[in-house]
Amino acid sequence: MARRPKPKSFGADRPVPTTPARAPRQQVIPDAVANRMVRRIAIATGTPTLLGMGVFVASYLLVSRGLLDVPPGLTLVGSGAFFLLGLLGLSYGVLSASWEDGPGSLLGFEQIGVNIGRVRASVRAMRQGTSGSGSGSSQG
Repeated sequence: MARRPKPKSFGADRPVPTTPARAPRQQVIPDAVANRMVRRIAIATGTPTLLGMGVFVASYLLVSRGLLDVPPGLTLVGSGAFFLLGLLGLSYGVLSASWEDGPGSLLGFEQIGVNIGRVRASVRAMRQGTSGSGSGSSQG
């Protein structure tokens, strides 16, 4: 009796790629710090964004009721300024939060310089860790 060849499964003839084992992530943002950042981002971004939308509503009410003739350019510049302030609030929310166990101060101005230094040190460490792995590059 003739033997039937085993059916090949899809991709069975290819070697299984192996990835080098990566070290587990050592730094995870603690929940207390993440919650602190989210609260600050929500306030620092949400408030200017609501004010930016409020400029449109206020301008519409003033013009439609004939109380004041507001130029459309002024409405656009006013709302755009608030939206830009909201965008800056995103960075402020992250950088002003205390990254330590303690909650820090109410506004967190003293944390901004400390946290910017930490970000710079982290970026520097990442660059040094990846710069030596390039193949064929000469360091000079």
